[in-house]
Amino acid sequence: MGTFISPKLMTTIHDSIVLDIAKVHDTRGNLSVIQGDALPFEMKRVYYLYDIPSGGRRGGHSHKECQELLVALSGSFDVIINDGSEQKTVTLNKPNIGLLIPNGLWRELENFSSGSVCLVLASAIFEEEDYIRNFDDYKLSKNRIP
Repeated sequence: MGTFISPKLMTTIHDSIVLDIAKVHDTRGNLSVIQGDALPFEMKRVYYLYDIPSGGRRGGHSHKECQELLVALSGSFDVIINDGSEQKTVTLNKPNIGLLIPNGLWRELENFSSGSVCLVLASAIFEEEDYIRNFDDYKLSKNRIP
């Protein structure tokens, strides 16, 4: 009998979605809004990354259950998503564009521009048990051993 893999961990890079966030144009400046059913999950936590040193990296983990939306509020950065078989890079550089990362995908953030701010809207509060922080362990969880 084969190894059982949770359907939630069967996520691939193709399940990540670049979202257009509603943008209200105004002569005084633009306004973007995330509300109602704009996300496929209820927000439970909001945090942001900033003052990342030159050459710094963030992420380097996967979530078993938590889903996240990442938005570059200021500046730009790259998000490298990996599902154990394939990898893709998404550059975020506009505050009205977000990257929805479902659970079960490995993510790394790099190439932060000076003054960049990454907003993260998460479907769960912080729980260390939800994280897979070792890439080899992650690949085992996906049943994709090199």
